[in-house]
Amino acid sequence: METILLYALVGFVAQLIDGALGMAYGVSSNSFLLSVGVPPAMASASVHIAEMFTTGVSGLLHFRLGNVDPEVLKRLIIPGVLGGALGAYVLTTIPGDIIKPLVSIYLLIMGIRILLKVWKKLEIHDREPSQWFIPLGLVGGFMDAIGGGGWGPIVTTTLVASGRLPHKMIGSVNASEFFVTVAESVAFILTLGTTLGEYWQIVVGLLSGGILAAPLAAYVCRKLPCQLLMTMVGILIILLSLRTLYLTWF
Repeated sequence: METILLYALVGFVAQLIDGALGMAYGVSSNSFLLSVGVPPAMASASVHIAEMFTTGVSGLLHFRLGNVDPEVLKRLIIPGVLGGALGAYVLTTIPGDIIKPLVSIYLLIMGIRILLKVWKKLEIHDREPSQWFIPLGLVGGFMDAIGGGGWGPIVTTTLVASGRLPHKMIGSVNASEFFVTVAESVAFILTLGTTLGEYWQIVVGLLSGGILAAPLAAYVCRKLPCQLLMTMVGILIILLSLRTLYLTWF
């Protein structure tokens, strides 16, 4: 029970950040699991199985609160699912640490770009989705599975950095993440098999804490002003990127 409660606390904090800012559930949870010695593939698999439940609840709440853009949601689902399934398969055969620094550099640039938009007070708009949503979804899904998290940091950061309404992009990315995590979880289960059963306490703890935090996170996302939300997203992604680069290079 103590073990489950510990992972529930991790899941609660991670979902609170993820639901409010559109990122960091996978990154936060996966980083913790790796730090206590869980193998990378098992850590990513456990996080994504738990996320099937947390993203499902979070997505519904964001939809009810008006945080979801249906067009953005539709454009992200299919490429995200394909990229996520491929990334889950690759992770079971190739270490994901090789590409993590490259992704972190990209995210660092996006985080700086977000803060520049806030400081320059550039116009926030609600423009229609464009064709580059397909490669964005593919890359986001692939890196999410490889790194145990990355769908939110890559997709949310890119969309918010483009000037779109932050709460709409955060809600849409959270809602689409449900479909991506389902695809990744199925791929992990098929490739890892019964060995995942040894980590059931992690899954139960993470999903319990995440479900409890989801309503509060969705409400916070809706109520925070756009400029403040963009600032928080920018700072968070810069800190996460610098942490990954530091751990990789030092």
